[in-house]
Amino acid sequence: MNPQTGVTKETAGAEPAAVLPSLESLTKRADFLAAAKGLRKGTTGFHLQARDRGTGGPIRFGITCSRKVGNAVARNRAKRRLREVARAELPLHGCAGWDYVLIGRREITAAHPFTEMRADLVRALQELHR
Repeated sequence: MNPQTGVTKETAGAEPAAVLPSLESLTKRADFLAAAKGLRKGTTGFHLQARDRGTGGPIRFGITCSRKVGNAVARNRAKRRLREVARAELPLHGCAGWDYVLIGRREITAAHPFTEMRADLVRALQELHR
């Protein structure tokens, strides 16, 4: 390794890694309500709401599961799964400057196959951004 540049023989001449947009969490109720007035797309495992903030910036996402999803254990499991789906797919397929809200569905979100949920999110994003 060259101490002046920090470049090793393995990384010399290597292409830089692709830069993915950053993700932020929605925290304010007003942001969730604004997304509810935007575009909507239902999938097997969850509902997706999206809106264009029009300002660019990071991709923001929120997760919500009502008591209809189940007891606290089922709601937390559904939210964890939705959070991981969003973290995996939104940087690749989401648009910068958009807000996305994933809403859990009763008895389905916690049990739906994870790979299918990822595919559902990709498909829903493609349809919304057409």
